[in-house]
Amino acid sequence: MAVLAPPPRTPGIALDDNDGVKRLRVRMTLIAATIVTTLATGWLCTFGAIPAILALMTAKHILVAILAMGLGVDERRG
Repeated sequence: MAVLAPPPRTPGIALDDNDGVKRLRVRMTLIAATIVTTLATGWLCTFGAIPAILALMTAKHILVAILAMGLGVDERRG
């Protein structure tokens, strides 16, 4: 009967400085900011054409900034 070698040991997992919690907080903040922006824009659209146009122009810029933050454009490299 052939003797099988035991499987190799699993690699050790390096413990980090709990960066996952920080990333979760940032993502949740971005989601909350997106929801607030969308709701405020929808509310301002109920006041008429001029406030709706101004709200949509402002919301566009805010949502693009939130997207850029989510993509990590503003992160420092180190």
